[in-house]
Amino acid sequence: MHEIKKITIGTDNCYIVSNGRDAILVDTASAPGCDKIIAECSKFNMKLIVLTHVHFDHAENAAKIADHFNIPVAVSKEDVELFESFDKQPLFSYGLTGRIVLGLSLTVLRNTKVEKPHNIIFIKDGDSLASYGIDAKIISLPGHTNGSIGVDVEEKSLLVGDELDNWVVPATGHLYTNLDAIKESAEKIRSLGERTLYYGHGKPTKNKFKIFK
Repeated sequence: MHEIKKITIGTDNCYIVSNGRDAILVDTASAPGCDKIIAECSKFNMKLIVLTHVHFDHAENAAKIADHFNIPVAVSKEDVELFESFDKQPLFSYGLTGRIVLGLSLTVLRNTKVEKPHNIIFIKDGDSLASYGIDAKIISLPGHTNGSIGVDVEEKSLLVGDELDNWVVPATGHLYTNLDAIKESAEKIRSLGERTLYYGHGKPTKNKFKIFK
């Protein structure tokens, strides 16, 4: 049985997934939370950082934390261009919540350069994390970004990044690069059946959420 520890920095969540000793970190939040995250990770034998996608509120601390623990950072090849610039994959929004979140985020997204880690490994759909001591696999969930992924832990818990969010109620992510893709990814998550969902923003819920039509 694995443990999932949520670390909240402002409105951002990242997660330590551990087997009691070995652990991975899924997402790294933004710069103000770096010391807190390192302190929590120091309680474990850290093996890997997994980025659900490359936006500052999920990836800004990745290089620093990776260097601290001398561990690799796993990311989808389709998201590597976002280390250069957010504008490589522009975001759009739907609904009032989406417009508010996008409006508050755009300036920071455009003005925050996410440092590219030195030791990047590429992950893709179906990849296992067993070699890092964690019973989990990668699930491709494009839409929020082209390379967005989820981490399915023991087929019981799914860390979804921003493919879904729980700003107000659990729903398809309100910000997207590709609208058709994010809706398809939401359907893919729903089709997995019983899971606890862990969001990049908001509290965990069961696998029940609104899909934007």
